[in-house]
Amino acid sequence: MNDARPAGAAPTVLRVVLGKRLQDLRERAGLSYEEAAHALDVTHATIRRMEKAEVGLRLPYVEKLLQVYGITNPLEVEKFLDLVKDANRPGWWHRFRDVLPDWFSAFVSLEGSAELIRAYEPHYVPGLLQTDDYAQAVLRAGRPQASQEEIDRSVALRRERQALLTRKEPPLLWVVMDETVLRRPIGGAGVMRAQIARLIEACDMPQIRLQVLPFSLGPHPAMYGPFHIFRFAQPELPDVAYVESLVGAIYLDERNDVSAFREALDRMSAQAPQATRTQDFLDARSKEL
Repeated sequence: MNDARPAGAAPTVLRVVLGKRLQDLRERAGLSYEEAAHALDVTHATIRRMEKAEVGLRLPYVEKLLQVYGITNPLEVEKFLDLVKDANRPGWWHRFRDVLPDWFSAFVSLEGSAELIRAYEPHYVPGLLQTDDYAQAVLRAGRPQASQEEIDRSVALRRERQALLTRKEPPLLWVVMDETVLRRPIGGAGVMRAQIARLIEACDMPQIRLQVLPFSLGPHPAMYGPFHIFRFAQPELPDVAYVESLVGAIYLDERNDVSAFREALDRMSAQAPQATRTQDFLDARSKEL
């Protein structure tokens, strides 16, 4: 993943890891791009693109490179090639490709592989915490020309994404929401009450940390819009910041760029009431509906 790469070009997480491992093996072997490319009878650009995860990994190419890089232990080679096969398999979300934009499929891959997901949301409840009815209303507002079947498919996709919060080793989800999220009527009072009840339940889940930034605290460092930050257990992967627009998204992984988002979120987390007080805020808002 390169800085400011259009979302449609973003690779799967496992492919990024393997690309970086191939780069590390090449450098340890003391070989240049050109020397590695010569072994495959390809251009040096092909080696660069493999290492940057800009293309799929072809098993014969990877097997030959491992040999050239001095990896000859059969078990080690077999394990690496098995990972390549996994990286080349479509993710579970592939069956939703009829309603899943290319630029968002990378987000789903990152979300499912992260050990920490941090987010600032000024408009809507984050997708991982939405009820079906709330999601229906949000999707209908954003895609007024979509058929009901398309909306239902998108809600089903969102529901499957939420499964990561109840898996055996879920990521830590830490969200800062603007009070606007709870004040904007979406789907009617009944839908909002059910959505707030869902958020109250989420507050009791140990892997979820939810904070609400009240109007009364005034301006904050991220009033320009929503964003996510993903952190991964794999040492090869840097933190990734995700910024979405009406027509696509951008993924940032340069240290300085991600640090700017992280610092803004740190300041907002310190500015907002602690997560232990969020349930009281939600209870009060529910009673107002």
